[in-house]
Order: sequence, then C-alpha cells, then structure tokens
Amino acid sequence: MANGSYKNLGGNDIVSTRTLLHEAIPLTGTIVSGTYSDENIKFHTHGMFESVYDYPYLSSSANHIFDLTVGVGASSALYSTSNEQYKKKKNIYGQMAQVLVGYDVTGSVLDFDEDGNILAGGSKLKEIFIMPLSRLLVKDEIKKGSFNLELGVTPTYAEDGTVFDDRLLLTDFSGSDGYFVNSPAGEYGILYVTASTHNDILKGNQRYPAGLIYYQAGIVVVTASIFTVDSDGGLLNDDYHNVSCSGPSSTSETIDAVLTGSLITGSVDNFRTRLYNLSFNNTTELNSSIYFCRVNHDEFNYSSNPTYLNNSKIRVKTKASEDPISYITTIGLYSAANELMAVAKLSEPLKKTPSQEFTLRVRLDY
Repeated sequence: MANGSYKNLGGNDIVSTRTLLHEAIPLTGTIVSGTYSDENIKFHTHGMFESVYDYPYLSSSANHIFDLTVGVGASSALYSTSNEQYKKKKNIYGQMAQVLVGYDVTGSVLDFDEDGNILAGGSKLKEIFIMPLSRLLVKDEIKKGSFNLELGVTPTYAEDGTVFDDRLLLTDFSGSDGYFVNSPAGEYGILYVTASTHNDILKGNQRYPAGLIYYQAGIVVVTASIFTVDSDGGLLNDDYHNVSCSGPSSTSETIDAVLTGSLITGSVDNFRTRLYNLSFNNTTELNSSIYFCRVNHDEFNYSSNPTYLNNSKIRVKTKASEDPISYITTIGLYSAANELMAVAKLSEPLKKTPSQEFTLRVRLDY
C-alpha cells in the first residue's frame, strides 16, 4: 500500500507450483535386531504385531520406525482352524487387503496380487509379511524406484551373523515408471528380487515378483515364498536350499510350519531377524503460491509512513524539483475485503524512484 491505495493482482501475477523434496532413509539390520538386545522392540499384549524403534522404546528419544505383522488369507492352502492364532492372521490379511486392494463387484475383499492385475487371474499373495513404515520416516510418500530391502535367506538361523551369508535384494526397480493406480490407498509398485549374494540361490537368472509397496500409504507387503524353495512354489533353488528359512523362534522349521504353528510374534521375529538392510527415499510435497508484485515506475514513489514527512515536507527532498524517493521494506498481501492476510519482509530496504521498476516475488509455502 502506498498513499493509502492498494494494487490488485491479476491472473498472470499468481502462479501455483508443486515441489517434491526427498530425504534418504537408511536402516541397517543391526538396529532392527541385535544392537539393543530387543529393548527397541515393543511386544504388544494383543500379539497382533510388533513395533520397532531406533532406540530402546522406553527412552524419550526413541523414534518409531515401523511395525511388523503377518497375514494368511482364507484362500491359502496353509489356512486352517487348527493353526495358532488363525483368526487373527486371517483378520489381519483381510483388513490390509480391504484397505490396500479393495473389493470386487460382488463386494468380496480381493486378495493381494503378485503382478498388480487385481481383477485378472494370476498368482495371488496369500501368505504375507506386512511392514507399515512410520509416517515420521515416509512423510508424504516413498519415492518411487528408491526402495531396497535385503533379507538373509540362509536355511539355518544362527546368532553369529551367518544367517546373512545368503541374501536376496528386493527393489521396486520399475517403480518410477511402472507403478499401478488401481488401489484404494493410492499408487503402488511391485517388489522384485533383483540380486543375490550367490548366483545359485535363485531358481533362475531372472527377476521374480516378491511383494508389493504402497507408496502413499507407506506399507510394504512381502510374500512368504521368499523363504521357500522352488518345489513349493517359492523363489529359492531346490539344489541350493534343501531347508526353508526360519528364525530364532523356530530354528529347524520351514516357513510353512512357522506361519501355521507359531504365534504372530514368533513369525514376525523370524522375518525381523533376517532383515539385513532397508533403505528408501521419502518425499515431502511442498505446495507454493507465487505472487509477482509488479511495481511500475510511477507507483509507490511516496510513502504513507508518518515519518516520511517532517513539518509537512518530504524528508528525502530538499527541492520541489527533485524526484521523490521511497524505500520498500515490506509487502502485504490483502484479501478482497482489504484484510491483511500475509506479510513478506525484504532482507534490506529497496530504494524506489520514478526512474525504476521492480518485480518482487513472494512465495507462500504450505
């Protein structure tokens, strides 16, 4: 405002922009299991999932990293009423499928699909480990194409670290341009096994779908077949692995036995203690409105500030023939009712005379 007047902003003076900011999030397996002797693992009395923290969870400085749980679909060959916590495993699968996959035309909840073609036949993920990542880490979403999960698949579990001698790397390598949008939870991609520590771990030299990643929801779904051999429909080579993988809760059982005979916490422990590395880039969406405040040569050359005058004379002029001078220090954005909505301060006063024109750029982020 100058001389008690306002200047209106036109349609060409306002631009909206969207900026995506990314931050790298590396999580080593030693944080998940080992460093704090499970003091950073919160075991809930309901036994339906575990929560993992980056520090002993009773500490005020601890941050929640992710939760872990397991689900077995009612259509799974492993599903049986004689299994441990069978109702809870079924309910967890159904709840997550309801939120992340949705319903068919009959109103039935759809199963997780291996290749993203939800309504087509194809292979379904019926036994899954579920990892909802903390919103503190994910922010607005996981950056597509940045997710890496490395799991140890050595047949016999041992606390000496040899469980990580044989590892598989899961990535969403095609996530940047090959993601899907047919989920109620937003965009998602397929996790593939893209590398291994030994060439003969996998049953072939191709990429294998091993799970799903939901970018906006920040949820990772990993198929239990990551720990089974080829003859069981899994990813591992029969000749290399004659025993399916298990963890500290069941050092000699197959993953099928773990899923059916163990509590949810026991199944989750087996997965958690095989997590070697986890990394991804998060995304913060920054929306901005940019206002171009244009000051023409004949505008804002005088000030309405009372200190601009001294005995009814302009302080910056000694002669009537001299050009007026003002100093721009603040920009105010007003509503249509002339209500002050936002104030922008310049880093230093900007000298303005009739021979000068300026365009001042004001950005509001939200």
